[in-house]
Amino acid sequence: MAKLRVTLDLEIPSDVHEIERVVELVQKECRQLKIEPEKCSLNVPVALTEALSNAILRGNGDDASKHVRVRASVNKAGDMLVVDVTDEGPGFDLPSSTRNCTTAENVLREDGRGLFLMQCLVHRVEQFADGGNTVRLTVQRG
Repeated sequence: MAKLRVTLDLEIPSDVHEIERVVELVQKECRQLKIEPEKCSLNVPVALTEALSNAILRGNGDDASKHVRVRASVNKAGDMLVVDVTDEGPGFDLPSSTRNCTTAENVLREDGRGLFLMQCLVHRVEQFADGGNTVRLTVQRG
């Protein structure tokens, strides 16, 4: 991946009440990159909300003593926003944890929709487990 310039780096408590504030900050970065308004107002907020809630509730087990790190970066050309959401959890396997919630066997399930939604809304979703569990969302302009 091309060299990235960090534009936002913060650590939040593992509290779902922090999600809205973080989403607003990342949306601001999205708008500054002049990424399409639909992506900035719908795709990024929904995908990031899912990533943050998974980090807080699943990764950190809703443990108020743990934290989530959010890091937004842009590439040199300024046409790609990369958002890393890192929790203190043990990690997971992205392919086996992602379910197509539109199929007959999954349509009534109440879990497993977040990763599927993220993959539908952003250019790329990746997962890394190195000193915490990181979900990376990549949004491209255009």
